[in-house]
Amino acid sequence: MKFLQQWTSIIPVLAWVLFFSGLIPGSNIFQIVASVLLILSVMSAVHHSEVIAHRVGEPYGTIILAVAITVIEVSIVISLMVSGGEEAAAIARDTVYSATMLILNGIVGLCLLIGGLKHHEQIFSKHSVIIALVSLVSIIIFTLVFPSFTHSIAGPYYSTPQLIFVSVVCLVIYSFFLFAQTSRHRAYFLSKDEQEESIVKISNKTMGTSVIFLLVSLGIVVLLAKTLSPTIESIIIANNLPQTLVGVIIAAIILLPEGIAAVIAAKSNKLQTSLNLALGSALASIGLTIPCVALVCSIYDMKIILGLDIKSIILLGLSVFTVMLSLSSGRSNIIYGVVLLVNLFAFIFLIIYP
Repeated sequence: MKFLQQWTSIIPVLAWVLFFSGLIPGSNIFQIVASVLLILSVMSAVHHSEVIAHRVGEPYGTIILAVAITVIEVSIVISLMVSGGEEAAAIARDTVYSATMLILNGIVGLCLLIGGLKHHEQIFSKHSVIIALVSLVSIIIFTLVFPSFTHSIAGPYYSTPQLIFVSVVCLVIYSFFLFAQTSRHRAYFLSKDEQEESIVKISNKTMGTSVIFLLVSLGIVVLLAKTLSPTIESIIIANNLPQTLVGVIIAAIILLPEGIAAVIAAKSNKLQTSLNLALGSALASIGLTIPCVALVCSIYDMKIILGLDIKSIILLGLSVFTVMLSLSSGRSNIIYGVVLLVNLFAFIFLIIYP
């Protein structure tokens, strides 16, 4: 444990040193080292989030982790939009859409499959899932579907009043979801074991150190991701791949540590924790990212593309519908996991071969 605390504190510092080292961002050495430090810094941020989470207990732990990941996502999306101008108008939509598809199909599917293979059948609170999915469906429709069918502005855009309204809706729904998760219906989001566990004793010094290095890690992740994004985009263009894959790759990098944490929880027969992480992250990803991006766009007078095309809407609807059916009984099944993973592969395949 001591070694883990040391490397998760050293890595972000090394990443900051690299960033200000004077190496040319386009050089191969910089890109390779920066990519490794980026992934490790994300892992560091998650570790320190988990330390803080152990101090405050569940379900606050999964909320902190989800919000920490969303902060990374929001920061990267905003930095890319500000630096990219009009050409980056769709980066927020592509990243949020990709994150939602990766969470619902990839993380949830993998958790159900791995948990089912090891434990045959796992039990979770269907009440918590219903609360999360009802909130998620409403936010998804308002943010990613309706913009393609409104008439105030031609195209997949919202007018300024519509964007303000949707931003407020996202914040209201997410706020009341947090209220249900932490107060009114907190028991729904806890497994029996978690209800009996006491909060882990962590010293104030350890807590303070984790808070500091969480901020340090988040900061360098944003800077390195912004620096490496042109390289990722150039590789995709050089291989004649759709530019939409940039959003998928960014979302995958952001969600990697959270996905690992969720899978480990499912493998340890804590599927409720896995679902809290996955669905909570999906809600935070959309419910917090869109209002933040809308605020930045209003400040910089930028247009933001939110509406999806028909094919993407159908894939998203299929994913949400499959997840709702898979989690409706409160018991897991490997078949549900397989179907969700097939949905994920279809999503990626149809991006490459539209």
